[in-house]
Amino acid sequence: MTQDVIALTPRMPDTRTLMAGLLAGGPELLVRPGGEGAVVELCTAAGAALVAVEAPRYVQVPGEVERLLGPGVRGTSPVWWTEARASSAVEGAGELAGAVGGRLASVLGGDVWPRRAARTEVVAGLTGAVVEGPAPSGVDLLTDRAAVVMQGRPVVAATTWLTDVVRNVVRTGLELDLVTPADTRLTFPARTLLDGAPSRWVVSDPECGYYDGLTGAVLCWDGERFAPVMVEGGSRTADAFLEPSGADTGERQLLLSLRTVHPADERLVLGRALEQCWRTLTGAPPAGWSTAEPVNVPWSTRQLTDLARTRAQRSLPTWTVAVGSPDRPAIATVRTARTRLGVEEHITLAVGHRVGERTPVDALPELAEALAGGHGLATMVGQVRIARADLTTPARHEPPPVPVSFTLGPEAVSGRGADHAAFAPLRVGPATRPALHYVVGDGTDPASAWRRLRKVGGDGAGAGPAPGVTPRGGR
Repeated sequence: MTQDVIALTPRMPDTRTLMAGLLAGGPELLVRPGGEGAVVELCTAAGAALVAVEAPRYVQVPGEVERLLGPGVRGTSPVWWTEARASSAVEGAGELAGAVGGRLASVLGGDVWPRRAARTEVVAGLTGAVVEGPAPSGVDLLTDRAAVVMQGRPVVAATTWLTDVVRNVVRTGLELDLVTPADTRLTFPARTLLDGAPSRWVVSDPECGYYDGLTGAVLCWDGERFAPVMVEGGSRTADAFLEPSGADTGERQLLLSLRTVHPADERLVLGRALEQCWRTLTGAPPAGWSTAEPVNVPWSTRQLTDLARTRAQRSLPTWTVAVGSPDRPAIATVRTARTRLGVEEHITLAVGHRVGERTPVDALPELAEALAGGHGLATMVGQVRIARADLTTPARHEPPPVPVSFTLGPEAVSGRGADHAAFAPLRVGPATRPALHYVVGDGTDPASAWRRLRKVGGDGAGAGPAPGVTPRGGR
């Protein structure tokens, strides 16, 4: 497994301190510009990459360090987060990453995660290391069909490095195989990222070998990629995937998938629809946003708009992550792109609710009203699922989400007529251009809810499948 070491320091690593960390491998190692999210790489004279060091990120959003690394880490926000990734192909590269992180923390103060990896002495014996194969930085194995990435951390997040790897894999037409231990969990953005790419979460289990962490299919390595083991009737499901992760604890997730469309003019401010969702469902705006995890910048619709506008000038979409405060788990991914309709935002929001907390499905009509009135709502689907309140995904079967509502925006309603409804909807938004909000269930009867949702979609709604809405289990 690739070893990741993170230095959490109260001061920004300057050039001199960073060089002190990079010299942990001795003066014979070379420093070169990095790739896949790295700012520099430590490599041998023969070109073998040993450690990639990412640009330091100033994490100002409360709770981000604990969300991704767990409790007990001394470097709480605000803190400088500097990540070093060691190659899994070279023995001793993990010790070098630990020495880079340990030296930064030793000079600047702070902590190293994982703490056991920290060291400051020179790591000798790496100058002659050779890495075979054409795998780029961050990829452990590259074949004609797949890029294999191994991660050993307890929580895999959509880091700058991982998002870059996914982007490059998609561009080259390969499949991404993310290999982790059985106790690893995915953050909501990491799962969303993998769902949107040709990818597979490969779980290494000591009992059954390998299986898909989202579907449970038993996998085997066929020489080029991890593929399902086929038996009569389809693929075989791993026993480890079906093991109960515990009885229903009462934890729930409220999921929203929505699309907004705005005129492309200079007055446009993005992020307001997401902020409205956050305020309605949690009582507060998002705490921060970023283009990757950890989310490091305080929430700002102006800054988000500036970034999207700059990227749109180069015909590039913008993918961002937003998080809430630690006392109310909430996280969202937003894809913003210029289309023939204008500027579209595709938003997926998850709000976690702990044992004994009410899931506010009754607030969805109010939210639909606000979004239809001034935020360019096109479609919105609300769902409830029995799942972890911390919004991470374990490599175990989880019940699929149950739809509770569907909203059709004013533009679609005006084009098809508001009187052709499968069953009586709520009219929300402006009286002259109403939206239609359908209540399809309360989250307790999946079969009835899906039947109603299909009826709405088949009666002229014409919205097509909403992002993230699928009746399949575990995916």
